[in-house]
Order: sequence, then C-alpha cells, then structure tokens
Amino acid sequence: MWLENRGYLEARPQSGFYIRTPSARLIPEPQFDAHPSKPAALGNNAILAGIMEAAADPANVPFGAGCISPELFPNRKLNLILRQIVRQRPLHSANYDFPPGVEALRHQIARRALAAGCRVSPRDVVVTSGAQATNLSLRAVTRPGDVIAVESPTYLGILESAASLALKVLEISTHPQGGMDLDELEQAIKKHSVKACVIMANCHNPLGYVLPDSHKQAVVELTARRNVAVIEDDLYGDLAFADPRPLTAKSFDRKGLVLLCSSASKALSPGYRIGWVFAGRFQPEVERLKLITSMAAPSLPQWVVAEFLSSGGYDRHLNRLRANLAGQVEMLRRTAFQCFPKGRRISRPAGGHMLWIELPAKIEAMKLWRAALSEHISILPGPIFSATGRYKNHIRLNAGIAPSDARNSALATLGRLCAHRA
Repeated sequence: MWLENRGYLEARPQSGFYIRTPSARLIPEPQFDAHPSKPAALGNNAILAGIMEAAADPANVPFGAGCISPELFPNRKLNLILRQIVRQRPLHSANYDFPPGVEALRHQIARRALAAGCRVSPRDVVVTSGAQATNLSLRAVTRPGDVIAVESPTYLGILESAASLALKVLEISTHPQGGMDLDELEQAIKKHSVKACVIMANCHNPLGYVLPDSHKQAVVELTARRNVAVIEDDLYGDLAFADPRPLTAKSFDRKGLVLLCSSASKALSPGYRIGWVFAGRFQPEVERLKLITSMAAPSLPQWVVAEFLSSGGYDRHLNRLRANLAGQVEMLRRTAFQCFPKGRRISRPAGGHMLWIELPAKIEAMKLWRAALSEHISILPGPIFSATGRYKNHIRLNAGIAPSDARNSALATLGRLCAHRA
C-alpha cells in the first residue's frame, strides 16, 4: 500500500490500519474557549452563496469543498450495478417510491445500523434526498421561534436549515476533543426552553472528534430527562479511522427522542443524493413532511445503493477509503503546520477529512478567504460555522482532495498569505 510503504500507516493484524505519527501529538490543537451565549435569530448570510460557489468552482484548489476526490469513490462498481438494475428493472422509476422508501435499501440500512449500536427494523428507516434528513428532522420537532442548541463550531448547513425555519440558535461551548460542555447545555435547556439539540458525535465537522461512548450516553440521558429531542448528524460515522465503527448517540436512546440522520454521500456517492433518518417517535411526522416536501426520493439510486450494500462491496471500499483518508488528513496536517505561521493550532481528527485550524489572532479569516480566492484557492472561513460570527481567525480545510503538486503549492501560498497578515 502506498501510504504504508511511505510510513504514514501501519498494519496491525486483525485490527486494521493506523496512522504512524510519532510527532502528531506535538502539533498543538485549537484551544477550548468557554463562551456561554444567548439564543440568536439568524438572518440570510449574504456572503455564503459566494463562498460555496467558490468551493465548487473547478478552477480553484478545493480546500473549501465538502467532498473527497472522485477517484476515491467506487465509481466503476456503481456504474456496473446501475446498468444491471436498468436491465433487470426497466420500469425502475415509473412509479413513486413513497416514504419510507425502497424496502431493499431500508433493509440494508437497518442491517448495517447494528454496527453503530442501533437495533432498528426496515420500517424504522425513512429514506430522504441527501442532507434533507436534518431539515426534515428539525421541522418535525420544532416550530418557528423555537430555540435549538448546537455545538460551537457547528456544520454550516445546520445553521442554514435553522435560519430557513426561523429558529433561534443557541451555541454551546464545545471542546475540540470532548464535545459539548454538558453543564452549559443543561443550564441552557433550563433557562431557554430548548426544543432540540443538534449534535455530530462521530467525525465532527469541522472539529473531527469521535466522542467517547460515555459522553454520548450522557448527552442522551440529559436531554431525555427534559424531553428534548436530539438530532444526531452521523454523515461521517463510517469514516472513523479506528475499528470498530463507533457507536452512535442513538444507540443509547430509550425514549425515541433521538433522530439519527445519515447518508451515502460522504462515503459512497455524493451525486446519488441518498440519505435516511431513524426518527423514533417522530417518524410519522417525518414521513408526512417528506411526502409534502418532495413526494419521494429518486428510485434508481436507491436500488443501486441497496445492491452495493448487499454485495459486500461497501465494506471493502470503506477499508480502503478510511486508510486513504487517514493518511491524507495526517499529511495535510503536518504540511499545514510547516507552512502556516507560528501560533497556528490544528485539529487532530479521529475520522472524516476536515481540518479545523486556529490561526494567530491578527489573521482575519474572511480577508484570508478573499485573498486565497484571488489565487484560485478555496477555503472555508471560521465565522460561517457560528451563529454569532465567532472564529474570526479560524479556517476549515478539506483533506479529502488527493495529494498533488497543485495542492502542495496552494498550501504554501496559503501559508505565505497568512504570514503577511500575522
């Protein structure tokens, strides 16, 4: 294996691949900053469309993108299955597959959920169109004006969904490795009548941590005592570097209050736009909302993903993908530490492919974003991961893009742009 031969990974018998990084822990991580806040009503982020457009522009080095390099997906195998499905089911998309979705896919999702600690039946799975699962879940458990608690920083898509639903967002101080401050969360629930809590317990975006099971259980038990719904975003859960696959917070749910959202987009195929949710006691409402929002999820991608999951190909693909991403993340982490000016701090992800970088206080992430874009480099500035515009000297980089001379040159340019502003 390329990464093993170059010393980035080591194989351990009957265990898998692990990053060989004797100096990895010497790279300082972003600091934990406790900052209790008040619920914030979100307006339209006028600059966000430009940021996302730049991240998707093929002319730019895509450090701001949310996807891995296309060659890391099992494209050939998926295309073969697609042709097979078209031959065997010529009428595959001639009817609506109404919620909850294609049974064959729901069966495979329920089967695989066991590894994440979730005992669900195929009937408990609602298939959605990509990241729609989170939005449907928020709509099912809140009303306009309600308060939701989120991690800080949090994935920008959660903030955009909250804004579109006229929800107020309360940021909870979040440790770069330990997750939400539970004391602060408990006080927030008491003080602000929080209706839902949105978490990403595994392979957090952008921080990269995998929470200990004890913390996941504590979150679920705390919210259950107050009858607060938990929306768990597990999009990156299959991309945790270490075996076994981490448990979800949903695995500790005893009251049906946790809605687990996941997708095939991050590990298998972004363009298929297949997601799902285990909605617990809220399933009837999620199904109703899915029906009135988009009627049904596309049929053909559901059949293709179902066949790929049943064939055993997904596990083989995951083993290769996780090993590649572990190596790419660590290589980018080391190179960024060398390129960026003194005072930089870089996250130590346990999965996924995002790096969260704290830069010296003088460096303004929004100005750096504009300067980088002039050099055809896309990054994501820290303030868009906050409801109140925090993280002004933070950026998120995508380590999922394959190493190349262009990528290394772009990273060196980012370092130079930072040095001019430090």
